[in-house]
Amino acid sequence: MIWFFCFCVAHVQAQETQTTEQQIENITEANEEETEDDSYLQTLRHYQRNKLNLNTATEAELKEFTFLSPIQLSAFLTYRRLFGKFVSIYELQAVPTWDIDLIQKLLPFITVGPAVSLKEDFGQRFSGGEHSILSRLTYVLEESEGFKRRRDSAATSFYPGSRERLLIRYKYVYRNLLQYGITAEKDPGEQWFKGAQRNGFDYYSAHLFIRNAGIVKNLAIGDFTVNMGQGLIQWQALAFRKSVDVANTKRQASILRPFNSTNEYFFNRGAGITLEKNRFQLTGFASFRKVSGNLTVDTLNAEDYFSSLITSGLHRTPNEQTDKNAVQMNSYGGNISYNDGNLHIGVNAVHFQFDRPFNKNDEPYNNFSFRGKQLTNTSIDWSYTWRNLHWFGEVANHNSRHYGMMSGLLVSADPKIDLSFVYRNIEKGYQTIFGNAFTEGTYPTNEKGFFAGVSIKPNAHWRFDGYMDFYRFPYLRFRVDAPSNGEDYLLQLTHKPNKQIEIYTRYRQERKALNYTGDEQLITALVEPAIRRNWRTQIQYKVSSVITLRQRLDIMWYDVGGPLESRGFLTFFDVFYKPSLKPFSANMRLQYFETDDFNSRIYAYENDVLYGFSIPPFSDKGYRYYLNLNYDVSKKLSFWVRWAQLIYSNRSTVGSGLDEISANKRSEIKCQFLLRM
Repeated sequence: MIWFFCFCVAHVQAQETQTTEQQIENITEANEEETEDDSYLQTLRHYQRNKLNLNTATEAELKEFTFLSPIQLSAFLTYRRLFGKFVSIYELQAVPTWDIDLIQKLLPFITVGPAVSLKEDFGQRFSGGEHSILSRLTYVLEESEGFKRRRDSAATSFYPGSRERLLIRYKYVYRNLLQYGITAEKDPGEQWFKGAQRNGFDYYSAHLFIRNAGIVKNLAIGDFTVNMGQGLIQWQALAFRKSVDVANTKRQASILRPFNSTNEYFFNRGAGITLEKNRFQLTGFASFRKVSGNLTVDTLNAEDYFSSLITSGLHRTPNEQTDKNAVQMNSYGGNISYNDGNLHIGVNAVHFQFDRPFNKNDEPYNNFSFRGKQLTNTSIDWSYTWRNLHWFGEVANHNSRHYGMMSGLLVSADPKIDLSFVYRNIEKGYQTIFGNAFTEGTYPTNEKGFFAGVSIKPNAHWRFDGYMDFYRFPYLRFRVDAPSNGEDYLLQLTHKPNKQIEIYTRYRQERKALNYTGDEQLITALVEPAIRRNWRTQIQYKVSSVITLRQRLDIMWYDVGGPLESRGFLTFFDVFYKPSLKPFSANMRLQYFETDDFNSRIYAYENDVLYGFSIPPFSDKGYRYYLNLNYDVSKKLSFWVRWAQLIYSNRSTVGSGLDEISANKRSEIKCQFLLRM
């Protein structure tokens, strides 16, 4: 049957967007910090405008679509190898393990056509691509304490710069083969062409990236990311954690990727190259960059050291400006791997060299943290596909003394049932700089755990997803002064009665230990388990080809019956207006929230201008609304405007410290334009 190819492309894109929103919400909730990495959104947008030819697509290119599981990827490559090039897009129905939902998600990004020779293609790389300039201005109308204090001559800590956030990005892209560009950004409070930023913007990034030039698979010059194995030693690209997409437990991406995001920490600056010959692939890279760190003067040993690396990218106050680029961090590494289609074996290494010692604060939970000027991580990673089974994993060590490992299994037990299992065992002494594995903790260290997930799709109208994750931290952690255990459960039921309506309801429960200090326990803290329960229901209704409505209800229970008991509630209503073949589109949200305290906070993904997004936590009691407008003047010029306001019902201030606003509201306006040439 080919009826699904008549589905509206906007509906297809909405499905993938919804999955992405939930995954990014989970990352933010786990790390308690919003990600600024918009590279994934840029990639999806690129393939919408420059569809990927399935007859020439490489395994690395297909890995860009995170919703494509390793089993599905292997099935596609095997099918193409056995039966040759695709004649029509309809042929995807014959690929084993590929179902209607997956093909719907891929449709906006793929095409089928003849291959272009390297000679013809190479001649077009520097002239046949698209130039683009993106500019974004963000401004908060209410003045915060940091800006008020700069008018006080006695103040020692204030924001000397202007109040707007400004982003400018130039990029040239030819298909997925050549990309180069420059990104510049200043944050609110940072100076611009004066003071500490006499060279203009606080942050600059530039890159040149070439793919598929003969034996050279990837060539990176400037800023780039390095992603190896399963993230035990290094993974700098956006990596999803536990979510309803239970099959998305494996890290998969090219080792080298271009970087042009606004995150000022998670990237390399230097050069890297990947060479490929037959079934072997060799990658090497070197990075030389300065990073921000908290410096401490050691008068006893006459040697300065830094106690932490700063990832916020904010350089406003005198202290923040002092810490900016205070540490020289050089890194070198590489990978050699063997791939024969179903089998992959890789050997990875990365070495870090700092110009001064790294010495974390003298706290018990830091007893096993990395200290010194040099750190080396090595690992072996593997994957093997046999029929409907995919086994993957990585074993790594730190300075040849401490070890970590993880291994996973994906099973397509039936066309309607997918299973996922992940086991990890990482020693408390194992340390990395850019590690980002599939773990409960933010960094891969001091953790043992087992994850199991299932996805059941009995028919086109119903889907059930669920997982359970049991983990243990053998040693102390931040705010947990004893070894501890935890568990996490999620159940989600999705119903699509027709093309217009999609409903899902989700229940999640997590138990995790936390220090508790009572009124009479001022010195010794008790480690008590706190249970967080969350129930969410969301309904999306496509009224017509132009209008889509969405409503969500979120309820949070934290430590019910315990000493930290609190509850939270959030609901919002979205309207999306997107007429076909019209230059104007818009979406808006009306939201109400009420929580007892910050423990029962609720995160909600917010739609934004192109490539923009935010996932703020909501606590206390108040309202939130925003309006996004987009107008395409022509095929080359587009504009976006966003107005958003947060209003508290029971507070007279918003924020804290230098970011405190002496009002019960925070109003933000954002303007963006994109010029394509």
